[in-house]
Amino acid sequence: MVSRKDSNAQRIKRHKRVRAKISGTAECPRLSVYRSTNNIVAQIIDDVAGVTLVSASTLEASFEGNGGNKEAAKKLGMIIAERAKDKGITAVVFDRGGYLYHGRVSELAAGAREGGLQF
Repeated sequence: MVSRKDSNAQRIKRHKRVRAKISGTAECPRLSVYRSTNNIVAQIIDDVAGVTLVSASTLEASFEGNGGNKEAAKKLGMIIAERAKDKGITAVVFDRGGYLYHGRVSELAAGAREGGLQF
């Protein structure tokens, strides 16, 4: 019998490997991405203090449209960049969360760069 590997378990392993190398500080926090089938969530986190500075999600009531496509991801990137600018955050470290830098994850990054975040 052919057994299928658990893709989420493999993603978590990749995420742990990446998180061993990058960390967010107060000067340069971490932009973390979580991608589900229907939605996408982004957070800007200060790992030293252990606090979330800014967050945005396609689940918010103010977000209009489908949350599971590339257009929504790009719009979400611009929203998180705008909220980060309001808090005085200009530079971040990008944490793709174990996902491939492709599709919605790359569109979110492009939207955040367009919004003014540097990484």
